[in-house]
Amino acid sequence: MNHACMSECYGRLMTSNANEKCEAFRICLCVLWRRAAEAEREEIMEITGKVNEVRKQVKEWRRQGLTVGLVPTMGYLHDGHKSLIVRAAAENDRVVVSDFVNPIQFGPNEDLATYPRDIEADKKLCEEAGAALIFHPEPEEMYAPDFSTYVEMQKVSEGLCGKTRPTHFRGVCTVVCKLFNIVSPDRAYFGQKDAQQMAVIRRMVRDLNMDVEIVGCPIIREADGLARSSRNTYLNEAQRKAALVLSRAVFCGEEMMKNGERDAGAILKAMREIIEAEPLAKTDYVEMVDADTIEPVTRAEGRVLTAMAVYIGKTRLIDNFIVEL
Repeated sequence: MNHACMSECYGRLMTSNANEKCEAFRICLCVLWRRAAEAEREEIMEITGKVNEVRKQVKEWRRQGLTVGLVPTMGYLHDGHKSLIVRAAAENDRVVVSDFVNPIQFGPNEDLATYPRDIEADKKLCEEAGAALIFHPEPEEMYAPDFSTYVEMQKVSEGLCGKTRPTHFRGVCTVVCKLFNIVSPDRAYFGQKDAQQMAVIRRMVRDLNMDVEIVGCPIIREADGLARSSRNTYLNEAQRKAALVLSRAVFCGEEMMKNGERDAGAILKAMREIIEAEPLAKTDYVEMVDADTIEPVTRAEGRVLTAMAVYIGKTRLIDNFIVEL
């Protein structure tokens, strides 16, 4: 049994809360079983930047009767991404991780040029988590010079982040659609931190009859509560401390609902007050919406998403929680 695999499983169990332990234990058992079954093959994780090489490898796996999971990322991977890869490895025979900073989901004044990148660290994390293949293309491999075909969505993509990033989800839907066509996965894994993105992808899959299961995975947080994000690296020491207002607001909203509060206005007011008390924080939005349609709600009923985007200095961070009542 590989030591990294055992350490990963132990770590998941030790960091899970009481409600997550059963699921974490099940996933860890699956990981251990798969690693034990594959140990003798000693397969080496591969990396490619070519679409045709990904397709060739996936076809070979299909010929062997293997299932394929996909974890789409923009690289600079952290423990949040790792949790997606670990789960994908537990539930599929092979896992492809896309490591691609997608230019068409960035707006004109956003951080495309400065978005952090570290492919060597990404390779190490992917291998430890159980990935079989990294797809790391250049933009030219994904988009021809005269590229002109996009996937656009109405309504679900227009609220929350879509208000201030009007072209963002067009870029997300287009690149994810392309990745689904390139990899043809059985399942694709997305983190709840990007809850609107997950809702958008699920709607795209439904509306376009795509043959892939979308698997949502929990937010992974730092020890002090901050949601893991590649953009956390932009924060200086004072900003990093100030960024904790996001998770404090989330925990406040969760606690209010747990104690029976259902009025969206009261919950959002309390959350905004926490954020506004921090001088380095500037609120983009704090809203409560239906978790599937992203339509605003006035009461916490059914499956609701309470989400926020907050600037800490020049860095835009997001956080959220979902409840089913």
